[in-house]
Amino acid sequence: MTPRNRPIALDDVSKGIIEQLQEDGRRSYAEIGKAVGLSEAAVRQRVQKLTEAGVMQVVAVTDPMQLGFYRQAMVGIRVTGDSRKVAESLAEIDAVDYIVLTAGSFDILAEIVCENDDDLIELLNERIRRVEGVQATETFVYLKLQKQHYNWGTR
Repeated sequence: MTPRNRPIALDDVSKGIIEQLQEDGRRSYAEIGKAVGLSEAAVRQRVQKLTEAGVMQVVAVTDPMQLGFYRQAMVGIRVTGDSRKVAESLAEIDAVDYIVLTAGSFDILAEIVCENDDDLIELLNERIRRVEGVQATETFVYLKLQKQHYNWGTR
């Protein structure tokens, strides 16, 4: 395991801060402090340490369709050679927003977000399939996003 992949031991206060932010990422540090028993400054410091350690990110989750990205898809990719190198190359493509290395019928799953079907075709043919090591792709076009949550809590 790389240091970034090792679980970090979190105390109950840090877990509480994370859970507060998972409920509402705009919650003030003062409000979080009241909930977990810390000062606003102490919460700010803990949040900074948690983000610097890679434990969490505080971001705005958007609805791609509301921003003009009407085509989302998951692309299953079969690879020859080192799948990690292929994943690194795919990660450089702006339209690819999520990449995982997998076991099973695909070596890599890549989520993509495009404006329309023409952009999807262009992305597949001119970018993804041209990456060295990409052997085959299978595209799963999203028809509807039924659920998207990031509040699974902490252990």
